[in-house]
Amino acid sequence: MSVFTPLTRPELETFLAPYGLGRLLDFQGIAAGTENSNFFISLEQGEFVLTLVERGPIQDLPFFIELLDVLHEADLPVPYALRTTDGVALRELAGKPALLQPRLAGKHPKAPNARHCEQIAEFMAHLHLATRDKVLERKTDRGLDWMLEAGNELMDRLNADQQALLKGSLDEIAANHARIMALPRANVHADLFRDNTMFEGTHLTGVIDFYNACSGPMLYDLAISLNDWCSDEAGRIDEQLARAFLGAYAALRPFTAAEAELWPVMLRVACVRFWLSRLIAAEAFAGMDVLIHDPAEFEVRLKARQDVSLALPFAL
Repeated sequence: MSVFTPLTRPELETFLAPYGLGRLLDFQGIAAGTENSNFFISLEQGEFVLTLVERGPIQDLPFFIELLDVLHEADLPVPYALRTTDGVALRELAGKPALLQPRLAGKHPKAPNARHCEQIAEFMAHLHLATRDKVLERKTDRGLDWMLEAGNELMDRLNADQQALLKGSLDEIAANHARIMALPRANVHADLFRDNTMFEGTHLTGVIDFYNACSGPMLYDLAISLNDWCSDEAGRIDEQLARAFLGAYAALRPFTAAEAELWPVMLRVACVRFWLSRLIAAEAFAGMDVLIHDPAEFEVRLKARQDVSLALPFAL
């Protein structure tokens, strides 16, 4: 179970009282997290999610709160931070930074169809449009420089085929570093996988887990999501789903020529990011009762992205 910091009922009741949301009825840990401790909280006035932030720089938490406020004000389905009756959003519980947010309805889609992909792409376009003219700056701790450093550190622990695949990818990142960073920017979710979304049928009811959000190239956000939403079991791009995804996004924000040129590269960069982070997590949490995503999933996808025939639509 991926709850790193267990909580007792009395300490929860003390923490929740300042929100003025009534008595604590029930609570339970959420097993799906890999980085933070999350709990479903039932209070007299509704259902909520409590997050104890376990990883990442604490000084960035005001950024996440502000970003979610911006997206909430743009009418996007996101879990903005609730305030106490004194107006405080960021608090502390069990020695960890703590946020209370509304619990969003719906379930994670297990087998997305074209309509799911369109909904996610439209959400992403609205996120980018809501922030590109006034980007909230935050440098990711899983960016290009991190990939180059972490990839070289991991190299000796990989087999020969993996080393060749990773080295070629790192060389490509180094060669295109400046061009990637010059792409059109906004705030990006940077982790918009299926398990970070909530749907009722094919209607998007929520996008969660913004703790990897940052400022950066909008195209990177698309590559991360398309690699998850539009891949088949063999790691290849499902072109029907991908065309639905990219078409829905481009209808709201047309792509540039520079984005079209770097699209295949960015798909590979997005694979490298999650292959490396999953390899690191698998080592760090080996033998522990923590949900660990399979690193091989992105190794397979990276191999499949060595030849990309899928082009961006309507590049200008």
